[in-house]
Parts: sequence; structure tokens; C-alpha cells
Amino acid sequence: MILERPLPSHLNARRASFAALMEMYESNYLRLRRLCPDLDALADAQVSRVEGASDLHLTVLERTPYTTKLRLTYEFGSGDRIRRQPDLTIRMFHDARQAEVVGRYCRRRGQDLSLDARIGVPGLACRWRHNRFLYKWLGFCLAQGHRFPVHTAPSSRPLVDPLI
Repeated sequence: MILERPLPSHLNARRASFAALMEMYESNYLRLRRLCPDLDALADAQVSRVEGASDLHLTVLERTPYTTKLRLTYEFGSGDRIRRQPDLTIRMFHDARQAEVVGRYCRRRGQDLSLDARIGVPGLACRWRHNRFLYKWLGFCLAQGHRFPVHTAPSSRPLVDPLI
């Protein structure tokens, strides 16, 4: 007998609800923390390079005690002809352990309007789409081996406490 575990609601494209969106925000936060484990110690601009993959650029736009706003993108081209795609601005809420895509414009029409009306949350379908993309993209980046580790200089402290 095969036991089927229920699919998390944020992975089901047809189950866009406010609760599933909050669950996706939590999953995105966890994936971002895997991508950059020590966010506080990172420089404001970092590039993750993995052989055979596009360079992943991370820029910290704003740091506050409870939030971090960052930009995650690939850059194509050089000089004045740089194109960024995808180009997401993400706000991480450290106290709530959530991360959401911000600064994306959505045109509300058709299916989005009917979903918003049915759920009663304006903009839900748009936020769902952008954050679900972030969830999948972060999984792809992590699977490729992208990371933003903090490179620290070797410590000059002695390995043994001289007072002992």
C-alpha cells in the first residue's frame, strides 16, 4: 500500500489562498536563509558563481533590525547593456520568518479578479504568482549549488587558551 502525504498547499497551483500564501512566504524565507546563511555578515553586493550556471547577483538594499530588503537577479550583457532577468525585490521579515516579493506590478483582470473576489483578498492572485515563482526559482538556484557564504579571514587567535 502506498501512503500519500498531502501536498503542501503552497505547492498546489490551484489552491491560492491567504493561508497558503503565508505558508509560501515561510518556505521562501527558509530557502533564502539556505542561500545566504549569514545575511547580517554579507557585503551589500554579492555574486554566486557556479560552473555551468548563470551568475546569481544579490544586492542588499535595506537593513533594519527586523527586515532585510534585497534584490536577486541574473545579469546578462556587459557595460551599459546589462539586462536583469528575473529581477526580484524581496523583503525578509526576520521576526516572522517570512519573505515576500515586493515592488512587482500586477494587472488585475480575468482569473485574478475572480480569484480575488472569491477569496476576498485583493491582489492575492498576483502575490501568489510572484511568490510561487520565487519559491521555484530559489529551489532551482539551490539545486545548482548557488550560495552566498561569508568569507572570513583565518582567525589569529591561538587555538588553546594561554591561561589554562
